[in-house]
Amino acid sequence: MLLKFVAHHLWDPVKRAADATHGMPPDVEQRLRDTGVLKALGPHAPDTVRRRLTSWSILTRWRGMTESFSSPALKTALRLAVRASDRPRRRESAKAVTGDVLAQLLVTCHGDGLVAMRDRALLLLAFASGGRRRCEVAGLRVEDLVEDDPVPQDPAEATSPTLPCLIIRLGRTKNATADDDETVLLISRPVIALRDWLNAAGIVAGPVFRPIDQWGNVSPRALTGQSVNLILKTRCGQAGLDPSSFSAHGLRSGFLTEAQMRGTRSSKRWNSRGTSRSIRQPAITTVHPGAAAGRFG
Repeated sequence: MLLKFVAHHLWDPVKRAADATHGMPPDVEQRLRDTGVLKALGPHAPDTVRRRLTSWSILTRWRGMTESFSSPALKTALRLAVRASDRPRRRESAKAVTGDVLAQLLVTCHGDGLVAMRDRALLLLAFASGGRRRCEVAGLRVEDLVEDDPVPQDPAEATSPTLPCLIIRLGRTKNATADDDETVLLISRPVIALRDWLNAAGIVAGPVFRPIDQWGNVSPRALTGQSVNLILKTRCGQAGLDPSSFSAHGLRSGFLTEAQMRGTRSSKRWNSRGTSRSIRQPAITTVHPGAAAGRFG
């Protein structure tokens, strides 16, 4: 059944045009469309198929059923199907939000107003925590934040001042497997900005980032992923940048590009599926010393 699912959802449009039986059988496709289950007009994205397989794997474990989601046959079939589908990769942000671009955005978040404090904390956290996806930023809750011991600014100096640290529990992210629960460590400026926002907004539980109305009232609801994207584009416009050239995905590719330019040792997170292709090679980029990963600025 699993192999059929892969074959039905990852197919080659060119082969389908020549052979109607390639991919999902026409009668199966029609029944799914009639019931509203199938809406895509072409083959599904490989990541969509992977996420659905991961969800089914979790469900079968909860029900105590034996499952074959980790079988070599399924992994091989998925790999070959992805290669055969030849789906073009869609760039989600024309330009990466590298360190120098982020610095320009942060300049627009000056002052101690709630909107400025929220946006400053959001941008710093999204970038410094490894370029989080907008849904991960929007879904972050206070319960996911864990205070950690401060670290010395200069480990070689016994009297060195310390920097605040915070651990973020991400749970299962988009590309995580069923057994993975991811965490990231924030150090210094992002931690300070996040604490300032939470204190000013009086948030002690629930969503970290929330809408703010025109009268300055903080909503109990969480921001949506679209709102995170809009905040980034708004700040780009205020910084004199073209908002159409940037999206929230640019924070992710920008972090990875920044890490590569600084020669930062790749972690398993950066080597995970879908991450390496986000790395860009800008012609000229200003590198800010001391602005590495979780301690940007």
